[in-house]
Amino acid sequence: APREFFEEIVAFARKHEILLVHDLCYAELAFDGYQPTSLLEIPGAKEIGVEFHTLSKTYNMAGWRVGFVVGNRHVIQGLRTLKTNLDYGIFAALQKAAETALQLPDVYLHEVQARYRMRRDFLIEGLAELGWDVPRTRATMYLWVPCPPDMDSTDFALNVLQKTGVVVTPGNAFGAAGEGYVRVSLIADCDRLGEALNRLKAAGIRYQPEPSPETVRST
Repeated sequence: APREFFEEIVAFARKHEILLVHDLCYAELAFDGYQPTSLLEIPGAKEIGVEFHTLSKTYNMAGWRVGFVVGNRHVIQGLRTLKTNLDYGIFAALQKAAETALQLPDVYLHEVQARYRMRRDFLIEGLAELGWDVPRTRATMYLWVPCPPDMDSTDFALNVLQKTGVVVTPGNAFGAAGEGYVRVSLIADCDRLGEALNRLKAAGIRYQPEPSPETVRST
């Protein structure tokens, strides 16, 4: 979201004494010079907000349940009290691995960004050959691909799965605003993404159907 959005919600939360909780899980997975905005960049945000971050995305530690939170000290103290009554922390070896990850040089982050940017561009170019015009996302490890005009998110995801064996996530699984799209992950390498594109092509799945020979001759 743009900085102006954060400024508006911070002002609103301060006015109405609302706690803001921001998940900045894709902070490092940004491309083309874009830098995602942190809630805590906004003046006054620490008074009413906290921000979470995870090692699951940038450092490929999904399932390890390693992350941290910064922001309003009273909120964090309350969270600490809650956590000490719920669990005892994660396995010490995982904590050491997370510590090592956080100490990696910036070149590691640049390599991760380059890897996902390459996959993003590869998939967008492949989808363009099948009729899709997908914007180049500036962050995250996903593409949001519009469904063909005659299908909703669920129907299109099922159609792709049944005809190709390729799994995409219907956008409406993330709320009403996701309807009309499917989410495609970039965690696979380009060879695997290329296989998915080939299956779509072989199954005749396109954003817009190819014109029939009669249509081509008439034009």
